[in-house]
Order: sequence, then structure tokens, then C-alpha cells
Amino acid sequence: MDELAATMTGFARTLRAAGVAADHERTRNLLKALDHLDVSDPGEVYWAGRFTLCATPDDLPRYDRCFAAYFGGQKAAMTRTATTSVTRHLATRGDGEQGGDDGTTAPATASRAEVLRNRDVARLSEAERAEVHRMLAMLKGGRARRRSRRYEHAHRGRLDQRRTIRDALRKGEVAGLRHRRHTTRPRAVVMFVDVSGSMAPYAETLLRFAHALVRSEPRATKVYSVGTRLTPITAELRHRDPGTALNEVSKAIPDWSGGTRLGEELKEFLARYSARGAVALIASDGWERGDPELLGTQMARLARQAYRVIWVNPHKGYADFQPLTGGMRAVLPYLDDLVAGHSLAAYERLSERLAHA
Repeated sequence: MDELAATMTGFARTLRAAGVAADHERTRNLLKALDHLDVSDPGEVYWAGRFTLCATPDDLPRYDRCFAAYFGGQKAAMTRTATTSVTRHLATRGDGEQGGDDGTTAPATASRAEVLRNRDVARLSEAERAEVHRMLAMLKGGRARRRSRRYEHAHRGRLDQRRTIRDALRKGEVAGLRHRRHTTRPRAVVMFVDVSGSMAPYAETLLRFAHALVRSEPRATKVYSVGTRLTPITAELRHRDPGTALNEVSKAIPDWSGGTRLGEELKEFLARYSARGAVALIASDGWERGDPELLGTQMARLARQAYRVIWVNPHKGYADFQPLTGGMRAVLPYLDDLVAGHSLAAYERLSERLAHA
């Protein structure tokens, strides 16, 4: 088993280098599957790895090439990044319209990832949404830093009297002055994800973004789902594999696709927890079923506690968006930022905003 584990771990490392999401948890699942199979049969090993190590349809051709190279001794062919050809038909009949010299269309090529970056996730196919989710898992969730109460040794800064006196007693004279300065730590983020029926097309993508935040700073990130009740889901999002994390979250949330009573849930949060000094990140479309006046009161309390309040509305990405719902009108006076949350590019910009909050 030790030799088998070393062999399959090396194979998984090869897959990761080729872009396949073969993380450590998927590798453990492969080893568990091989316990019940004949490892001397290449066919059984092939299918066990294909079922456990691949996450999207795009991983299958990469898996086949790596399997042939790793176990069959074949030379892996160099492949280029998949591209999507975008053909713009420039008609020639009409004034001001342009076309090629011979009347043909002019093709424009852009990478698949670049095409998907600005598209609304609610309008993507299953394969395209899986690709966006894979890129979200690789998002580096940077975080702005804040001054801590702890100190560290420094060449300049405040005089460290204790160390200076201790050195003087040990050496018999004051040979030099010691200094100290405050340490820094990542600024905390408290995220609320609306899982009501109106947010169903965006809820999974928002939770995957929350998973990236938790993975980047586990101790400085708290995540709650909001709908008809407040549910803490930070522990479920700490799983390394995004698919496993989302499965655990789906089991923990009892109010999927229900209504939204954000005012009551914020009141419960402020009574039980705290957002003092943190960035409060609320992802919702503002369709409040509860009392908008209660929501406004609780948002005022949250704004006094939090360092910054950012509201993520998926509909903000459209040019004709207007905050006309009762919930949005109630919270607008207490927001520091109102940002879009409908595409991969919007989440990248949100991550940069958190890195410089």
C-alpha cells in the first residue's frame, strides 16, 4: 500500500501540474477506491482515477494524456490553451458598416477564460458555470491588514523599556536601546450570503467565492447564510475541496430557496456575535419580506460596528439597475460600497477591494 500510495500521489501531482483539480482529498478518495479493485488491471485503475480525480469535462482529455504518459510511457503532447473563436460579421451593405477587402467576415479570437469573465453566471451553461467555479477556486483572496495590539522587535519605533533594562542588567551598562512596533494581521471579513429563491441563480457561485475567502484567511473570515434564518457555515467552508465544502453547506442550510428576512437575521447576529472592526459583506438582491424599517435600523447598528459595509447585488452589473426594492432603499444610507456580483470579473474586483479596504 505504501508503494501504491506513492505512485498514485505522484500521478495526482502530475495531473495538478496539467491543470486537473486532483487535490489531496480527491487523491484519498482514489486510494479508498483502489482498496476494492485489482490494481494490476490498468482498466480498473484508469476508471477509478477518472471518476475520483476529474472535476469537469475539460479535465478528461488532460487526464487521458497524463495517464498515458505516466503509466504507459508515452510522451505527452504539448497542448495550447483552449480558445473560443468569436466571429464578428461585419456587413458591407450599408453606409458606415465595415468589412474585409474581399467581403468576408473578420474573425476575432479570445481565450475562453476571457470570454467567460464578464458573462452573467445565471446565463451560463452547466459546463461554462463549472469552468467559472474552477477559476473562482484559484482566486487569491487578498486581505487588507490592520494594526494589532501585539508587539514585535524592530530597529525603529517605540522604546522597548523592558528589553533595554534587561540587556543593561545582563551587560552591566546600557549598550544600546531596544525598540518595538505593533504587528499587523488580516482585517476580518463577515459575509452574509442570501440563499432565498430570488438569489438561487447566484447562490452557489457566491458560496464558492466565500469558500475562496475562507481558504485564504481561515481565522479572519466568518460566513453566514441568510434567508428565513441565520445559519453559520464557516466550518463547512473550511474543507479544502470546493465540491466537498458545498455539499456540507447544502446539508447545513435548512432554508434554501425560501424568503428573505434580513432585518430579523441581522438583529439576531448583532445580539449573538460581533462585526467590530471587520468588513461586513452582504450578498443579496434586496428583496426583503420582513419590515424594511427594521432592516434599516439593524443596518445602522451594523454600520456603527463594522469598519466598512459592502453590499453585493448581482443586478448591479447591468446598466439599467436602480435600487428600487424596499430592502435596497432601506440600506442605501448605511453602505460604503454597492458593487456587482454577477460575473467572474465582478468577483475579482471585489477581491481586490477587500485587499485594499
